[in-house]
Amino acid sequence: MNQFNRPLSLRLLVWEILLALFLIILNVPQAHSQDKRTKVRISNAGFTITALPLLAAKDWGAFAANGLDVELIVMNPSLAAAAVAQGDIDYVAGVGPASVAATLSGLQSRAIWFSSDRISYWLMARPQFKSVEDLKGKKIAISGGAGGTNHVALMIALEKSGANPKDFAMVGIPGQQIQVLYSLESNFVEGALISPPVTFNAYKKGFNKLLDVGSMVEMPGGGLTTLIKTIQSRPGEVKKVIHALQSAKDEVRKSKSKTVELIIRLLKMDKEAASETYDTFLTTLNPSGVPNRAGIDNLVRSLQAQGRFTDRKIAFTDVADDRLATEVAKELGYKLP
Repeated sequence: MNQFNRPLSLRLLVWEILLALFLIILNVPQAHSQDKRTKVRISNAGFTITALPLLAAKDWGAFAANGLDVELIVMNPSLAAAAVAQGDIDYVAGVGPASVAATLSGLQSRAIWFSSDRISYWLMARPQFKSVEDLKGKKIAISGGAGGTNHVALMIALEKSGANPKDFAMVGIPGQQIQVLYSLESNFVEGALISPPVTFNAYKKGFNKLLDVGSMVEMPGGGLTTLIKTIQSRPGEVKKVIHALQSAKDEVRKSKSKTVELIIRLLKMDKEAASETYDTFLTTLNPSGVPNRAGIDNLVRSLQAQGRFTDRKIAFTDVADDRLATEVAKELGYKLP
């Protein structure tokens, strides 16, 4: 009996070893695939509603699905240009005055994708002011200072509404949007340019909405900027980054409940504020992600309003490269003009 059992035990042992080797081999491609994910570093000025597609792409696995291992780094826009030039980061998650100014100052970079092509700002005023005309000669608070994106957007919106921007006194308020609202509450100013979710707090406190500035002005909010050499030497990677961001943005547009949960969790808003912020943010999104000329022109105008780069005519291609975003948009089924 022992003579028969020994060969059987040996055969079972061999089969167990072969099965174990098969399972190990089966798992190797997955581990190898994970090891082959391209490491990418993306800077962002801060985790705000503007960064929602970026946060969604990371949180919902869109980057990983595109073979990318992405590290998000919070960085002041004024430092991002130097960081991308030195290779410390690969992409700047934003297209705005700082990134465009860096390009026009000599950094060999281009805006390659838009998240939004409008900014979420309302011109609000104290209860006794019912119209833009009522604010003539009064002070309007803006975050930052003269020549910034929101300031120039307000100027354009005032002109479109038939008002003369010179009839108003713009007051730069340092700090966050809540400080802008406080300047309105404390009667330091009569009007203020405010973005979500602070706009909803102001509305509930009885302040009047006079202009939806974002709906009147094409200007990027969020986006992606990188070096020309990255576009030329790593186009496949660039397209994967754009594809992940665009896919996440599409999911944001399709799923309110999923996105509101993300806003509550990552941006620390209550459910009501998150829902209202989502609804407003949705109206600003650039559907295809392809950079548009009107948005770039208005950014250039915002810099020239500060007296910068006024000695030359600036073309769209001096600041943006829309070719890879166009390719991705077509692959995702967008019909482009």
